[in-house]
Amino acid sequence: MSLDENQPRASGAVALRIAIVPGVTPGKWTRRWQERHPDIPCEIVRIDDANGRAVLDSGRATASFLRLPVDRDGLSVIRLYSEVPVLVVSRDSILSSRESLTSAEIAELPGVVSYPPEGSVKDAVALVAAGVGALALPHSVARLHARKDVVAIPVTDSTETEVAICWLADETTNVIEEFVGIVRGRTAASSRSVVPPVKRGKRRGR
Repeated sequence: MSLDENQPRASGAVALRIAIVPGVTPGKWTRRWQERHPDIPCEIVRIDDANGRAVLDSGRATASFLRLPVDRDGLSVIRLYSEVPVLVVSRDSILSSRESLTSAEIAELPGVVSYPPEGSVKDAVALVAAGVGALALPHSVARLHARKDVVAIPVTDSTETEVAICWLADETTNVIEEFVGIVRGRTAASSRSVVPPVKRGKRRGR
C-alpha cells in the first residue's frame, strides 16, 4: 500500500510505515517482509527529499529511506548505497552524444538547475526537453523521470549521493530491527527474527 506524506499520524494498527524519497525502490524489501511477516502490515509513504526527517519526528513514518546529509541528532542512520550524479539535457543538445561530463564542464554551462529544483522534477525535466537549460539529478531520480526527448549524462567527478535508512533511535523496536535486517540482507533463518518466517510446503518428488 502506498500513502501520501500528508496522511495523519500512524495508528496502532500499522506496525511498519516506511517513507521513501523519489527514486528509492523498496519493493524487494517490502516483498520479503510480507513473505516473512504477512500478519504485520507494511505501508509506503512517498515524500519529498526535504521531508525525510520530518516524517519521523511527526510519527508519520516508522523509518525513512532518504538522501544524506541529514540532521543525525537522535537518529539511527545506516548508509545503504551511493548514486552517480547525472546531467539531464535535451536530446537536441550538442551535449547529448557525450558519454560523460566533468564538474568543470558543467560549471561553464548556462542555466543548470541543481536538485531539488523549485517546483516538481517532472516540470523541470519538461523544460529541459524544450531546450531550456539543464538539470543535475541523482541517477535514480533521472531514471524515474526519463523521457525520449532528454538524455542523462553521468558526471564523472562529482560527489555521489548517499542513500540511507533512518529511524528515531529512542523508538527502536524489534519490528524496526527486523525490517532493517531484511534491508541489509539478513536471512529468514536468523535467530533475531521478530516472528517465525512463513513455512513453505515441501515439494513432491524430492
